[in-house]
Amino acid sequence: MRLTNYTDYSLRVLIYLATKPKDEFSNIKEIAEAYNISKNHLMKVTYELGKMNIIETVRGRNGGIRLAHAPEEINIGEVVRQTEEDFHLVECFDKERNQCIISPTCGLKHVLNKALQAYLAVLDEYTLADLVKNQSSLLAYFSQK
Repeated sequence: MRLTNYTDYSLRVLIYLATKPKDEFSNIKEIAEAYNISKNHLMKVTYELGKMNIIETVRGRNGGIRLAHAPEEINIGEVVRQTEEDFHLVECFDKERNQCIISPTCGLKHVLNKALQAYLAVLDEYTLADLVKNQSSLLAYFSQK
């Protein structure tokens, strides 16, 4: 399984925000600097996370971004499902573009689908709170920037 950069960055933003006090706003610039990643990418990510009501975005001088819910309420499996474009592991997963001639009788797609469901089931077992249990260690890395 492989996640897109978009999902990776989404999870990183959430981890960063979860290490902050719940009423404190962060901004894209500080998150980009903490992870040494593109502000432009993070602008897209935070915009979409805001539309999904996972983060709260407030414009203006005293604004910024913060979690819209407690970390315990943000399920990692659900975030991954919402941020990934698709889960087409192989061609036959995409019914519109599937050109594989053995697709009707191939057992591989069933095995891979079972693996995908197991992958998502494991992610469903975790919340954002589980990912930031080592908050003090994470904060130490973020403060090095």
